Amino acid sequence: MAEKTAQALLKTALAAIDNKHGEDLTALDMQGVSLLADYFVLASAGSARQAQAIAREVKEDVQEAGFEIDHIEGFDKANWIVLDMGDVIVHVFDEESRDFYHLDRLWFDAKEVDLDQYLPER
Repeated sequence: MAEKTAQALLKTALAAIDNKHGEDLTALDMQGVSLLADYFVLASAGSARQAQAIAREVKEDVQEAGFEIDHIEGFDKANWIVLDMGDVIVHVFDEESRDFYHLDRLWFDAKEVDLDQYLPER
């Protein structure tokens, strides 16, 4: 089994989102900024169906890698789906909700993670 670290969980989640063509993918290093999680992942989807497909892929891939999902919120409405995995929290938005809540701006003091180190094939 793969190493169970926050970075391994982050890599698994990012790969799942990328696999389902999540848009405007951003990962924020929340360590030292918030006690909520080590990483926030933000992604946009072009439709409710795509948002749900991304959330399903993240859930399946994360569980297959041996990690647990603590909570999923917003799946049915699909304008903002939150997958809480403890060390990593994934937010999948439709474009309107992403623009409205703008978590990137809310957590402006968090460092953006270099996605190339997690998704080298991009």
